[in-house]
Amino acid sequence: MLKKLITFLLPWGLRRRLLHYWFGYEIHPTARIGWAWVFPGKLIMKERAKIGHFTVGIHLDYIELGKYVSIGRSNWITGFPSSGKSKHFAHQSGQRRSELIVGDHSAITKHHHLDCTNSIHVGRFSTIAGYQSQFLTHSIDIRLNRQDSIPIAIGDYCFVGTNVVVLGGAKLPSYSVLGAKSLLNKAYDKEWGLYAGVPANLVKYMDKDYQYFTRQEGFVF
Repeated sequence: MLKKLITFLLPWGLRRRLLHYWFGYEIHPTARIGWAWVFPGKLIMKERAKIGHFTVGIHLDYIELGKYVSIGRSNWITGFPSSGKSKHFAHQSGQRRSELIVGDHSAITKHHHLDCTNSIHVGRFSTIAGYQSQFLTHSIDIRLNRQDSIPIAIGDYCFVGTNVVVLGGAKLPSYSVLGAKSLLNKAYDKEWGLYAGVPANLVKYMDKDYQYFTRQEGFVF
């Protein structure tokens, strides 16, 4: 804990070096973490990846951020490490990894909660937009009366609207949109779709010439 506190208070250049030396993190010289408390078991941040102020990332096995990934301010990223002897998720021993993996040029904006008890994977050039969305990989299995967890997958070139709920086992296919305030609770496989509603369903297909889906730079001006 003392080492974490020391690194948190230091200027970024020195902080990055100590995060590598003390914790074994792999942080590219051009990547940056603001005033954020981010201490997973393993951290990889590639070229120009950044994490904004007041974001918390704790109790995960692994976080990997690809090139030019942006995680904004005040996000809450938590998990439940797969190591240890806890009775929680004991039935998933060797099958579960508490991790967040975000592909190149993708963004997670502000004030979201990502429960990474199981894997959350966000593909390339995707946006978790707006505020106050919840990605929940774990819950109580009421049939078996135990905690259970299932991964979440967001494809490439996806747009996730504000204030959504995404549950374990959900998959948003590449080149798709999840409408604001929707509940995604199952795995879909049809690309180029607009999914919306509670629960979310395929509402319509979108034109493949929409420029968002062909952009070569993640940030949208």
